[in-house]
Amino acid sequence: MRKHSQKTPPSPFTSQISRRDFLQIAGAVAAGSFLSSCGLNTPNSTPTSSGTIDPKFATPLSGTRPLVAIAQANSYERKLIRQQVQNLFENLGGVADVVSRGDKIAIKVNLTGGTGSLPKSGVPATEYHILHPEVVRAVGELLTDAGARELFIVEAVSDAQSFPLWGYTEVAKGLNAKLIDLNQPDPYPDFAALPVGAGWLIYENLTMNRILQEVNAFVSVAKMKSHCTAGVTLSMKNLVGLVPMNNYRLSNLDGYRSAFHGAEKGKNTRLPKVIVDLNRARPIHLSVVEGVITSEGGEGPWTIYTKQVKPGVLLAGKSPLATDAVAASVMGFDPTSEGPAEPFLQSDNYLNIAYTKGLGTNRLDEIDTVGVPLADVRFPFAACREW
Repeated sequence: MRKHSQKTPPSPFTSQISRRDFLQIAGAVAAGSFLSSCGLNTPNSTPTSSGTIDPKFATPLSGTRPLVAIAQANSYERKLIRQQVQNLFENLGGVADVVSRGDKIAIKVNLTGGTGSLPKSGVPATEYHILHPEVVRAVGELLTDAGARELFIVEAVSDAQSFPLWGYTEVAKGLNAKLIDLNQPDPYPDFAALPVGAGWLIYENLTMNRILQEVNAFVSVAKMKSHCTAGVTLSMKNLVGLVPMNNYRLSNLDGYRSAFHGAEKGKNTRLPKVIVDLNRARPIHLSVVEGVITSEGGEGPWTIYTKQVKPGVLLAGKSPLATDAVAASVMGFDPTSEGPAEPFLQSDNYLNIAYTKGLGTNRLDEIDTVGVPLADVRFPFAACREW
């Protein structure tokens, strides 16, 4: 039985290290931050039992366990969401290891499908399959309070109306943030090729807007949903929307990144690997998962059995893999399962692939949670069985 909750453009990378970066590294043990050799600020992570950590996900605090914060909210009332997101961040020990004073921060939001894909039930898209803007408002305000100088709200939107229709133009104005459509190179003249690193799975590098390599920190704010060809869509899967759609289609007639999915029918083994490549090319510093009011049975109204659910939950963590593992458990799924077990009925488990590639752990016994107990927020989701 389900439990419902009650309650001048930036300069490109160079091979030289700046004084600011040197000081960040020198204070890494105290601040919990680390600068990778490729120039990207990288997220906190924890060594897994496999003993192999991708250098981009290394942390000086090698003895620590990843921490995931859990909170509840039964509506999108502004003060409530702000307080609960603040509780998440405070329970994580603050975000001083994510944002320093004067930093530029990119917030990747989850606006999938375009404004033509609306719920048949007539409920608002932001209470179904689209990330609610109030969560982004709260995240942005708290990052600004922590010292962020510039905020960029980023997404490769399906159409020009996505930002204004779903409240993001208003939120950006309130945050003094810039909206960036990642389908375009603007405000730069061209795209960048971000390297995945040694041991890439599908792509050696990925085409992205240069803002994603220029920011000091990268935050993924995702909607909690089932997914037909990935099992679940959470903070790591959210990165599929980082790349320009036109660059990753098998046909110009395709309305999605069909090259990520591949042309083969049956169990999807390609997309889960692409998700891992994306997360290695653009590592996440801070993950926030919104499951206040969302949908189950699929990722959007274009799937056959998708319907609205109200888990009333929010999660956050500085290890995206650990955060998504706990979120999958909230959804009633085993984050270590392999298909054809739920929710990975039509795909490989990208959480397991990320674990083997050293991006952290998806083993619940290697993760600590704080805030509302995990058992109190479990809300079994229906997996997607047919696309």
